[in-house]
Amino acid sequence: MEITKSIEIMKSLADASRLQVLNSLIDKPQYVEELAHRLNLAVSTVSFHLKKLEKAGLVNKRKEQYYIIYHANDEVFNLSLRELVSFDNIEKYIQDERITGYRSKVLKTFIKRNKLIKLPVQRKKRIIILEEFVKKFDYGKKYKEETVDDIIREVFDDYCTIRRLLIEESFMTRENQIYWLTNINSGDKK
Repeated sequence: MEITKSIEIMKSLADASRLQVLNSLIDKPQYVEELAHRLNLAVSTVSFHLKKLEKAGLVNKRKEQYYIIYHANDEVFNLSLRELVSFDNIEKYIQDERITGYRSKVLKTFIKRNKLIKLPVQRKKRIIILEEFVKKFDYGKKYKEETVDDIIREVFDDYCTIRRLLIEESFMTRENQIYWLTNINSGDKK
């Protein structure tokens, strides 16, 4: 199971009213008004909790005539706690989230109103910025130097530095003033 799905399930279970609703639905499928009456809760409260439980995949619904009947999702309830908390690579998930947050922070710091305000000195931050430039080019397409300069200049005035860095960091290849992307793993644009 994916960690995000497990977290969503755990969060939805962390509420006494939702646990009451689930307990009642495990007993038998019911419609909203029946659940509200049975649990002595407002219909709006039951509806709110059912939406949260449905989003987490803990309950399903089906329409019967004029009513929507909710029932516990046996597939999820048949999972063991071990299956809910076991992940193939939780470290990778945590690292990916950390990298995404760091990347976002760097972009917010150095890019304002779609313009690069200054080039970062630190290489790892500079790579993040260069990956944003890579997204402006198409893989497999060859560009004249003037076109590369024009594309870069839309975001940063010092197009020569960016163009040179794209070559030095192996994002682009240059031959006879013709440029093309070479590093498909960075700024993937398929």
